Amino acid sequence: MYTKPIFTPAVGESASTEKLIKTLDMIPHIEGGYFVETDRSKDMIPNPYALTDEARKSDPTRTLSTLIYYLLTPYSPIGRFHRNKSRTIHLLHKGKARYVLIHPDGGIETFDVGQDVEKGEKMQWIVEGGDYKASFLTTDEECLISEVVIPGFEFTDHNFLKNKEELAKLIGVEAAEEWAWLLSL
Repeated sequence: MYTKPIFTPAVGESASTEKLIKTLDMIPHIEGGYFVETDRSKDMIPNPYALTDEARKSDPTRTLSTLIYYLLTPYSPIGRFHRNKSRTIHLLHKGKARYVLIHPDGGIETFDVGQDVEKGEKMQWIVEGGDYKASFLTTDEECLISEVVIPGFEFTDHNFLKNKEELAKLIGVEAAEEWAWLLSL
């Protein structure tokens, strides 16, 4: 199984990709690719991550769920390692990509997403809260997915893997060498 894209990234977005980005009203995502939030539930729940009295006072609630479109393109083909506290349900609309998950115990899981389920590609998958994830295109075509985050996404519940030392503490030095190219820039 290969661990890096097997094509050369594009020097700019194609006209059809630009049209898709504009039609969906997407903006660049800080992890790579593009996104747009399409729903934020009006229903609120107690913040499950507020574990102290101070936190419960300053950040007492979370929206029940959020929904986004997320797009990787040949020009922006990588989603860098990051994690959310909340569980994320992913649904494929089109394209192919590889996902790399790092579980809290340091286990690494990789899988392909795409339409060819007979070859083991996934069209829906779940990333549990606390798992780091990264993604990258495996072809020179865009990959469009939706992500449902429960409880809803908040930037305060999100962080990036910042450097190779942090990555090595999770998965060991040798594996960190293999996957460091997916760290935040």
